[in-house]
Amino acid sequence: MASNPSILMRLVASAYSIANKAGTIVRKVMAGGDLGIVEKCGANDLQTKADRLVQMSICSSLAQKFPKLTIIGEEDLPSEEVAAELLEDGQCEEILKKACPQQYAAIREEELVVWVDPLDGTKEYTEGLLDHVTVLIGIAYEGKAIAGVINQPYYNYEAGADAVLGRTIWGVLGLGAFGFQLKEVPAGKHIITTTRSHSSKLVNDCISAMNPDSVIIQLVEGKASAYVFASPGCKKWDTCAPEAILHAVGGKLTDIHGNFFHYNKEVKHMNSGGVLAALKNHDYYASRVPEAVKQALVP
Repeated sequence: MASNPSILMRLVASAYSIANKAGTIVRKVMAGGDLGIVEKCGANDLQTKADRLVQMSICSSLAQKFPKLTIIGEEDLPSEEVAAELLEDGQCEEILKKACPQQYAAIREEELVVWVDPLDGTKEYTEGLLDHVTVLIGIAYEGKAIAGVINQPYYNYEAGADAVLGRTIWGVLGLGAFGFQLKEVPAGKHIITTTRSHSSKLVNDCISAMNPDSVIIQLVEGKASAYVFASPGCKKWDTCAPEAILHAVGGKLTDIHGNFFHYNKEVKHMNSGGVLAALKNHDYYASRVPEAVKQALVP
């Protein structure tokens, strides 16, 4: 352990353990057979028992350990006492051993904003498309995503009945990202991925314009050149953690117009300008976005 871990590294270490707990909850709800599905704003905007339990677990666990944090979760849940079995007090020792980047060493707890998506890919979860499901915990300072933790509850689920399920990846700007092996797509290929449950004509027009010869839609982490979300449906809790991890390894995530997102607690939750992300050559993909798509997506 570092001699005196900073508030940021302690928060990331806690978020890591809490995300692992969240993954266990997600799998337990699925195994129980009753997903407790309710529609929030239509058939494509669902909430399950897992969404509710995981958000209670994450937000309550963080608030108990870091009472001065601002925590913003996706689900609008009533205030109620959280069962003890949902709480996680642990911290990842490996993270605590790492030195905090100097620019974040003096951050105070009350200056941090945490954005929580308890179950990203809820619709896919209800359909059994388990590789699409993630738990997202993003950490922002002065409006910028600086750290992120992502749990994949069903990572390795196709490896057989005895496989160990789940993994948690994390990253901090200025330190790097961990828990996965970074790979680039083969030279000369442009593999564009998007979000399955929010496909639209704008999305398809944008992808086609980027690479008309070889469009390969893959929702597999690390197997894509770029991610495009040409729709206003994405929100800050969807992008904060992924942005921090992507930026930590040298990538770039912006809206369709190339503007960076702001994550201070007062901002609107909707990313109305869409999302464009790439590990490399972000400017190339941004230049390929059709003007009609840009005009349709007002930041």
